Amino acid sequence: MLSNRTVSVLKWGRCEAYAAVYPTVPDWVLNFSPLPSLSSPHRNLSAFPAAQSEHLQQKMSENGALPLRGKVLTVDTMNANVKKVDYAVRGPIVQRAVQIEKELKEGVKKPFEEVIKANIGDAHAMGQRPITFFRQVIALCTYPQLLDDNKFPEDAKNRARRILQSCGGNSIGAYTTSQGIDCVRHDVASYIQRRDGGIPSDPDNIYLTTGASDGIVTILKLLTAGEGRTRTGVMISIPQYPLYSASIAELGAVQINYYLNEEKCWSLDISELQRSLHAAREHCNPRVLCIINPGNPTGQVQSRQCIEDVIRFAAKENLFLMADEVYQDNVYAEGCEFHSFKKVLFEMGPEYSSKVELASFHSTSKCYMGECGFRGGYMEVINMDPEVKAQLTKLVSVRLCPPAPGQALMDLVVNSPQPGEPSYQTFMKERTAVLSALAEKAKLTEEILNTVPGISCNPVQGAMYSFPRITLPERAINEAKAKGQAPDMFYCMKLLEESGICLVPGSGFGQREGTYHFRMTILPPTDKLKIMLNKLKEFHQKFTQQYS
Repeated sequence: MLSNRTVSVLKWGRCEAYAAVYPTVPDWVLNFSPLPSLSSPHRNLSAFPAAQSEHLQQKMSENGALPLRGKVLTVDTMNANVKKVDYAVRGPIVQRAVQIEKELKEGVKKPFEEVIKANIGDAHAMGQRPITFFRQVIALCTYPQLLDDNKFPEDAKNRARRILQSCGGNSIGAYTTSQGIDCVRHDVASYIQRRDGGIPSDPDNIYLTTGASDGIVTILKLLTAGEGRTRTGVMISIPQYPLYSASIAELGAVQINYYLNEEKCWSLDISELQRSLHAAREHCNPRVLCIINPGNPTGQVQSRQCIEDVIRFAAKENLFLMADEVYQDNVYAEGCEFHSFKKVLFEMGPEYSSKVELASFHSTSKCYMGECGFRGGYMEVINMDPEVKAQLTKLVSVRLCPPAPGQALMDLVVNSPQPGEPSYQTFMKERTAVLSALAEKAKLTEEILNTVPGISCNPVQGAMYSFPRITLPERAINEAKAKGQAPDMFYCMKLLEESGICLVPGSGFGQREGTYHFRMTILPPTDKLKIMLNKLKEFHQKFTQQYS
């Protein structure tokens, strides 16, 4: 039986449902001003204070006065492709490493004092110091009043003024054109022309990007089409950088694996490309061939002959080439040299240079710069259909522009201090020191790992990672499988918990069935790298003994 107070409320249009929930009506309802009638098209519960309205709706749902409504977005209703995305470089092991760091700060006792993160190529996080000239110019661009400060060299000031004059309102805080700041694109084109021995580069073919990753994903978006057997297939190396598999999964394209030859220092064999392509044509439409040179995670540097063979293969099979060249300054091994795909393509003559479609990528994040957080990068497109290029320009305009500070930094990479300028000697000293230290650490990593029974490490010819193969006892493999883990994930997680070393299991990059690896960066300072490698050596010996 409803009280008189409740009946009186029923005369208020939006409150009629309240009677279905409560036997009496609180004063906050009675004191409310009259509301529209029951027939009002605007009847809802919004006139109630928020907290009471939420409570009312919950009670009404429970009593059947309103249908019970779940979340609009759930794991079952979300984009299914997103659930297929996996990015091992920041996966479960890294998440656990962050937890352990918090535990150490809270005073939890561990058999180590710090977590050494060798899971990602983040040079500055591992202690590498920024290049002075780069930071001077960026400081001047972000705070132009410093242009009057005599502590800054004139070449740094000139670079900053030129960049600012190309920005709206002379401010690096303004949007830029979607393709990137005009003077920076011209500088990128000039850099590519110098790098490639005079082969022309058109600034109109340059797109500045939010790191190389942004450009790679954008090109893959353009290439992904079709359904079923006509769906775009993307050929990627195994082991691979997980950006590729993750992007392919997100876009709903088809991943086509081709395996690098570990026995030949992770070299690329054309016969393996042919095998992979032939098998893939049974279930998809292979349209793209992705190459990472120097390699990530495997550290190999491709020979010129190999690059020529790849270009011939792409031309013959009518494949779009994507050349990820973000480690182009990171070449350490004697006899190895970086050759850009564009340079080799044009030196092969018009038969190839006028036909093969190519997108190549570079970044501020790697090489000697290590400026990952600025998210600077570029891509150059060659032989792209003009109508497709117009669509590319439209697509990049949707996200307005890459970060202007990242564009400015990219400009400094391609337009660094020249002989005779005030900053040249300091710049060259710092650049040489970084690359020499990386070369030393590449050799050190290979040598120490190869002294450990059960670990085999190919020479780190370039980039900034080693990808050693590990032999695991059968008992360890079985225990891992019983826990639902990949054996090398099991190994790396135990390594983290017992030694504080954070690596990425090879299963996150792909590997041949029955083989196990991990990827580690060579970025830690030399003294810390030695400690890490010796800890790793001790752990592997203990692990092998424990599970033998």
